[in-house]
Amino acid sequence: MTHNYLNNRSKLTYNETIECLYDLKDAEKVIFKEKKFGIISNNSLGIYHKDLKIIAKEIGHDNELAIKLFDSGIYEGRLLCSKMFKPKDVTEPLMEKWVKTFENWEICDSFCMALFSKSKFALAKILEWTKRESEFEKRAGFAIIASYCMADKTSDNRLFEQFLPIIKREANDERLYVKKAVNWALRNIGKRNADLNKKAIEIAYEILELESKSAKWIAKNALSELQKENIRMSDYPRAEYRNPVTIALHN
Repeated sequence: MTHNYLNNRSKLTYNETIECLYDLKDAEKVIFKEKKFGIISNNSLGIYHKDLKIIAKEIGHDNELAIKLFDSGIYEGRLLCSKMFKPKDVTEPLMEKWVKTFENWEICDSFCMALFSKSKFALAKILEWTKRESEFEKRAGFAIIASYCMADKTSDNRLFEQFLPIIKREANDERLYVKKAVNWALRNIGKRNADLNKKAIEIAYEILELESKSAKWIAKNALSELQKENIRMSDYPRAEYRNPVTIALHN
């Protein structure tokens, strides 16, 4: 992807950014993303995530421009917002405004991974949004859990153990993008370190006993990954889990 504006050293203005997006417009990609990935979006130009990342990297963090891009109503402008807004500056009103607009898993996960999980409101929104009725608002709660497992490299296991009952509580939700996020959250907790792996496996077996098809799928899928002999662990917090004494205790 190339654009003359991206070769300039000065930051793009709002109008230049919009022009850049329209230069990349591809209606065939809108159709492909819907058929291949189930991404149904209003006012989409058909631009791949990798190309948006290039634009976001060139512009850098710019809260004012990010908000303008979101308010443009252009789908890819909203995706850019998630990549350009500074996580430390996000507010609860903005989070609530944005989450209510999520219309597919792509934009939900982009905001949760790049922005929400790194904000100071991450834990509060996990507790709130995992109870929500709206499919993508609820997904957002679990996507933050999944992302927080990677974003928070220092918290102890007690913080993450409190999410396991929430995962079990919502495992009966049959909606595709909720159950996939519940499963994602469970797997990521179980890949944080060896002790949380055991806890996640325990809760997965409890979920397996539930009657719903969704719960059984979540549990079986998680167990197939969490019980692999060669599963890759993040070993967070590494001061503990890459400490020779701790490693010896787990071997």
